[in-house]
Amino acid sequence: MGTPSARSNGQTPNLSKGPTAVETDNLVKRFGDFVAVDRVTLKVDQGEIFGFLGSNGAGKSTTIRMLCGLLGPTSGTARVAGFDVSTQAEAVKKTIGYMSQKFSLYDDLTVEENIDFFAGIYSVPSSRRPQRKEFVLEMAGLEEQRRRMTRLLPGGWKQRLALGCAILHEPAILFLDEPTSGVDPMARRSFWDLIYQLSAAGHTVFVTTHYMDEAEYCHRLALMHRGRVIAAGPPESLKDGLRSMTLMHLDSSDLVGSMKALARQEGILEVAVFGSGLHISVRDASVAAERIRSLLSEQGIRVDRLEVIRPSMEDVFVALIEEEEREVRT
Repeated sequence: MGTPSARSNGQTPNLSKGPTAVETDNLVKRFGDFVAVDRVTLKVDQGEIFGFLGSNGAGKSTTIRMLCGLLGPTSGTARVAGFDVSTQAEAVKKTIGYMSQKFSLYDDLTVEENIDFFAGIYSVPSSRRPQRKEFVLEMAGLEEQRRRMTRLLPGGWKQRLALGCAILHEPAILFLDEPTSGVDPMARRSFWDLIYQLSAAGHTVFVTTHYMDEAEYCHRLALMHRGRVIAAGPPESLKDGLRSMTLMHLDSSDLVGSMKALARQEGILEVAVFGSGLHISVRDASVAAERIRSLLSEQGIRVDRLEVIRPSMEDVFVALIEEEEREVRT
């Protein structure tokens, strides 16, 4: 998926350290003996695009539901737009916009009828509803589809309609929970263009995703694993923070054979498939390069390319999880 046009046009991410939009302190959610969210502490500034990155079951959606006032915390505190999610949940709900991966639309209504319905749900003043409806239709590119049944819309159009319905009441803070799940890459790119437009207009956008490329588009990230935030910061800072290892890319004549030959070798921390090659995490690149070539040569495997590369967010995520798991085992 390509970079959203807002970034490619040279817009500077909004990192002005403005007023705090969302803040949590040691937030915990337990379901019986299971700890779904484990002492999460974070702060999101007004106008930021803040990403929650993690695999399914990491605790992202549970955290979002607490921040939206839909689920009470077991312990800890959280404030959204200045409201306490435990004691002022109804005030939180009136202040935010929320969009889940299921889009929350009514398939038996037309596009226009869905907008009208959600305008009522969000108590948009009657005098504002025609203007807000036209704004949503234009933003989502659905002016010509207003009378079409929602169930007949392609996934990407449904997605944009759901986003439009979530911002009908002009919320300052928008929570998007896996909003691009199940839609095609072009629809995902178009959706992120809309997110950048909202951020540029001053909205705070809190988005969960398991797509590593989407994480690159956020101003700041929190990486979750087993209910905990294991790292946080701007994407580039997280990449620069992997100082305990160096990443190398390998193209060889035998992908599977290379993995077997390099697994659990001294000085090699991790070997993972990346495209048609391998990404190899090593402690010392100069020492590792010679050892890798020697090990593969012994197996009759030709090295076509071996070089140090800058890590992607996927590399960062895998490395941090591996480090976390190693600490748990020791």
